[in-house]
Amino acid sequence: MGVPKAMDALRQRAATVKESLHKSQTITDNMVNILGSFDYRLSALETAMRPTQIRTHSIRRAHENIDKTLKSAEVILGQFDLTRKAEAKILRGPHEDLESYLEAIDQLRSNIKFFSNNQSFKSSNGVLNQCNNLLGKAISKLEEEFRQLLKNYSQPVEPDRLFDCLPNSLRPSDENDGGKSHSEQQKSLQTAVFKPPTLIPPRVLPLLHDLAQQMALAGHQQQLFRIYRDIRSSVLEQSLRKLGVERLSKEDVQKMPWEVLEAKIGNWIHHMRIAVKLLFAGERKICDQILEGVNTLRDPIFAEVTANSVSVLLSFGEAIAKSRRSPEKLFVLLDMYEIMRELQSEIHYLFGSKACMEMREASISLTKRLAQTAQETFGDFEEAVEKDATKTAVFDGTVHPLTSYVINYVKFLFDYQTTLKLLFEEFDEGNPAAKLEAVTTRIIMALHNNLDGKSRQYKDPALTQLFLMNNVHYIVRSVRRSEAKEVLGDDWVQIHRRIVQQHANQYKRVSWAKILQCLSVQGPGGFGGDSTSVSRAMIKDRFKIFNTQFEELHHRQSQWTVPDSELRESLRLAVAEVLLPAYRSFIRRFGQVLHISPMIENGKNPQKYIRYSTEDLERMLNEFFEGKQWNDQRRYN
Repeated sequence: MGVPKAMDALRQRAATVKESLHKSQTITDNMVNILGSFDYRLSALETAMRPTQIRTHSIRRAHENIDKTLKSAEVILGQFDLTRKAEAKILRGPHEDLESYLEAIDQLRSNIKFFSNNQSFKSSNGVLNQCNNLLGKAISKLEEEFRQLLKNYSQPVEPDRLFDCLPNSLRPSDENDGGKSHSEQQKSLQTAVFKPPTLIPPRVLPLLHDLAQQMALAGHQQQLFRIYRDIRSSVLEQSLRKLGVERLSKEDVQKMPWEVLEAKIGNWIHHMRIAVKLLFAGERKICDQILEGVNTLRDPIFAEVTANSVSVLLSFGEAIAKSRRSPEKLFVLLDMYEIMRELQSEIHYLFGSKACMEMREASISLTKRLAQTAQETFGDFEEAVEKDATKTAVFDGTVHPLTSYVINYVKFLFDYQTTLKLLFEEFDEGNPAAKLEAVTTRIIMALHNNLDGKSRQYKDPALTQLFLMNNVHYIVRSVRRSEAKEVLGDDWVQIHRRIVQQHANQYKRVSWAKILQCLSVQGPGGFGGDSTSVSRAMIKDRFKIFNTQFEELHHRQSQWTVPDSELRESLRLAVAEVLLPAYRSFIRRFGQVLHISPMIENGKNPQKYIRYSTEDLERMLNEFFEGKQWNDQRRYN
């Protein structure tokens, strides 16, 4: 019973589900039909709306075109307005407000570029012509403004201003370095500070720079070049003239007295240092600042500005280097060579460009020519010393003027030894120190040879030896007290000291041998034997001979001179050490013979023969070599 009921219930539920599914399918079919209807209607609507959409898009495009046209018109009108304002500023000229004037030129260039890029605008050609004409006028006024501004602020530098830029040791009023040697002065210059003068006020430089830039942009480089060159070169030359620089030819130099020429050379060295380290350096600085950005013009303009001034300075050096050589010129040649070497790095820096090549090479050429002339002067000097034939009379046997001249020359050479070594390196790859030693040795040897010749002029061989002793001693003493000793060495000094002693010994032998022989009691001409066996006449004769000879020596040799006090005392002592003991012994041995002689009874005075005591002789020896002038002007040379 229960199962049939359950089956009935299940059938009823299945029928219900089937009915529901049928209804759902019906609804779905109905929705599909409705949606299909909507799609058809939308397609129809879209077809109907398409013309409207096309019209709407066209209207929108038209609006956009109108907006663009209005904006373009606004830009064009703005350019017209800017052109009008720029024109007003340019017509007023640059003098009142230079910065605004330069801005107006920049604006004109911008307007020209704009209209050049918008040639489709029917009035663009007319506007372009107007702007270009206006720009041409503006640049012409700009050139004049650049010329006036540069001219007004370009003034020659007064010498006092230049001196203030120098280190203290180089200022004319400075006296602190007066006692310094040449080498010490050169060392102090190595740390010296040079401060180039302000050639143009710093506030003006930016304006000149902007003006130069505008001229270059306008294609007016040649006008810029000419204006800058003419003004700055003239001012530079005036500064040098105020300083005392002048153009001198070789003929002018040859005609000048040596004292005048020497002063001019000293001034030239000073002027070269001022020109390169101050004036040329200052010109390079302002040239770089004003022409910054105009790179093609900077170096050629600087070269043109400085060319004539460099030529004037170097031409003087060339005239000196080519002039007639003479020994006194050697040191000024070395000074000139030295300043050229000192300025070499600055010249290379300032004139390092291709445009300045000619000036750079001219300075190098002058340096080498000075070195060559100085080296040739060395050879001339060595030859002149050996062949010197001056007849300067040195009657007293003192140091000859040639000796003091040559030795002072050598001492000065060693004050320049750093420069000399550089000079030797210009032409010789060997050791410059060895070259300096060889040159010095040859010069002193030439002096020795000349002094030997001069010594033969004396008739008295004793004076010959005294003369050589004095001169060689002066040479040795001077070398020992100078830097030459470091080069020539101790061995050289010792050898020449022995030569001095040899001449002193020769003097003593030649001058005193005869008188000592007179006092001798041994050997040829001596008495020998006992004093009682000697005749009084012989003793008198010996005393008379001694007195005559000694008085003659005293009279003559007290007029001779040994200028060095130590050498003079040494020579007197050497003579006294042999003369006084011999005289004392002679008096002790034979003086009594005169005292017991009948001559006393006859009223004769033995002091007539024994005229001098030992003390008298010692006192008179101390008068030797003093260069005294007696009333009797006889010469014993």
